[in-house]
Amino acid sequence: QVQLVESGGGLVQAGGSLRLACAASGRTFSSYTMAWFRQPPAKDREFVAALYCDSGSPNYGDSVTGRFTISRYEDKNTLYLPMISLSPEDTALYYCAATSNSYSAWVLKKYASWGPGTQVAVTS
Repeated sequence: QVQLVESGGGLVQAGGSLRLACAASGRTFSSYTMAWFRQPPAKDREFVAALYCDSGSPNYGDSVTGRFTISRYEDKNTLYLPMISLSPEDTALYYCAATSNSYSAWVLKKYASWGPGTQVAVTS
């Protein structure tokens, strides 16, 4: 399995921006579909964005489309999530995840590798 560690979370005002990063180690980074999920307070974990390992195509959750951009840098074994126009509804613990599957990237159960998460808090 691949080991994942997130960073870049913090406290920001509404309308602000942050860039999350996920450093991967272990098995070949490029062979995994990589994704971001988030868990708001007292809510279930939800899909944010993913990059398929084969096509490189991105996939976004409806609530973040147009504001978040997922990207990966193979030479750094790092996944990024720049986020703009943040709102209090984006407050959550953000997780990086990896799967060897190359379809249905929004399905949480497909992911076997998870990072510990990084907290994002957006104030109004």
